[in-house]
Formats: sequence, structure tokens, C-alpha cells
Amino acid sequence: MKNPRLCVVGACNIDLTAYVPRMPAWGETLRGTRFRMGFGGKGANQAVMAAKLGARVAMVAKLGRDAFGQNTLRNFERFGVNTQHVHFTDEAFSGVALITVDPDGRNAIVVVTGANDLLTPADVEAARDVIAASSALICQWEVPLDSTLAALRLARAAGVRTIFNPAPACAELPEEACQLTDILCPNESETALLTGVPVGSVEQAEAAAQILRERGVGAVVVTRGENGSLVVDEDGVEPIPAERVKAVDSTGAGDAFVGSLAYFLGVGLGLREAARRAGAIATRSVLKPGTQTSFPSAEEMASLR
Repeated sequence: MKNPRLCVVGACNIDLTAYVPRMPAWGETLRGTRFRMGFGGKGANQAVMAAKLGARVAMVAKLGRDAFGQNTLRNFERFGVNTQHVHFTDEAFSGVALITVDPDGRNAIVVVTGANDLLTPADVEAARDVIAASSALICQWEVPLDSTLAALRLARAAGVRTIFNPAPACAELPEEACQLTDILCPNESETALLTGVPVGSVEQAEAAAQILRERGVGAVVVTRGENGSLVVDEDGVEPIPAERVKAVDSTGAGDAFVGSLAYFLGVGLGLREAARRAGAIATRSVLKPGTQTSFPSAEEMASLR
């Protein structure tokens, strides 16, 4: 397979993860069983996932001028991610995610976005050439919307495929964002929030996805956790099942899906086959603790082809 060029505009966080026997009640102090510190943020996760599969990835992001920010930069460099447009600021700390994981792999997350909030449209504009040279642009909702829209506009003007993961979801997706998005990739709860339609079944997910397509989105891939994903585009509707496994930690599984989906599309696979392979990789990621550390490499994914 060739090595596609991808650009990710998004957030970087340090994940502080506590493993607990159960989720704490309000006001309760609960003794955890383990603690891990790792690299995260939806943008960073998706960039590292694609890079681990072999993509040539450029990251556009903003970090605090602190130890977390310096370590994040070194982590990108370790995976070969282009950091030319990873900026630093003295005005905020680097983003942090506080994650609690129970024995069933379920998680609750509090994100303090910090320096991510200071990524500007001007920062994105400076990466115009990098975006234009990519086969796909990946965006999320963890940086300011103006910056995300600036990236989507640049990609569309350059004829670059746009993949938008609207997470964490807001109640309304701007019309322009819909019209600039080739592939929208929300999970079930995000889909329900964006459309006001319950998404508890394949039929409901399809109805919600069609609403999003009517707003201008090219294709919708709804990720459904252990139930796989649902692809809805001009060619019709196709549920993509997932292998049933015992999850250890589901943190970052959605990012593993989006990053690998972009990679597989970049090597020339169709949307349905790309979604199938991305689902297999996301499933593999929940079998290990942590986020980026749980993402499989190109060598590990060879058996999934």
C-alpha cells in the first residue's frame, strides 16, 4: 500500500487516566486501582493512528509552553508526524483530559482544553500548502469552530477530501460545515444531538444520517461502538458489523476509527471497505489499556486485511 499524505487540524491533550472498581458517586472519594499518563486529544490521536499505519501526517495544533507541550511535540516526532505547524503559546497550559475507566472498559472524561482554544484561523492559514498537498483533511470539534471552518474551506478550495468528526458534539452543526464536509463521522450520541433523532437502532441511525445528508454532508459514517458502524452515502446504506470482544479500555476507539478510516481511504479503498477495516482496528484498540498506546501498527494490522 502507498503512504497517503494526511493533514489533521485538531486538539492535543495529556491523558491522566484512573482505573476504578466502579464509577464514583457525586461527592465520593473512591480509591482507584491504577493510574496511567499518556498522550491524547482527538486530533493528536487521529494523527498518530494514521501515522502508525504508514501515512505521512502533518499536524496543525497549539500547545502550552510547558512540560506537557514539549512531551507532546516529542511524541509526534517519534511517530514521524510533521510538526511544522504545531504552535506554542504562553497564554494557556496544554490541554488535559481526566479519564476514569471502570472494569468493563467504559469511561467518563473531563477535558480542559487549554491551549487548544487558542488555535486561530491564521494558524490554519499558515498551513495552506500542507493542507493542499494532502489526500484528506481531518477535523474535529475540540478546537475553535472558526479554525475548523478555515481548514475545511482551504481543503475544499484545493479539492482535498474532508473528514469531519463532530466531537465533542454541539447541538447544531453550522450549515457551512455540512456543505464543506465530504465524510461526517459522528458516534450515536453525537448523531442524536446533531439531529434531534434518537439513534438506538440501525433504522434510526439511517434516518438521522439522511437528515445530515440533506443538510449538505456528502456521506455519513455513524460509529456504533460494539455494533460496528453504519455507512450512508449516495450509493445507499450499509451496516458494518464489529467483532464482539471483551473491552479492556474503550478510550480513543473512535479516534482509532477516524484515523484509520482516513488512511484506508487515502490508499484508495472505497468507503465501505475502509469503514470495515477501520472498525477492525478500533476493535483491536479496546483490547489494551491507554489511548495511543493501544492503537495497532501497520505490522499488527496486516492480519486484518
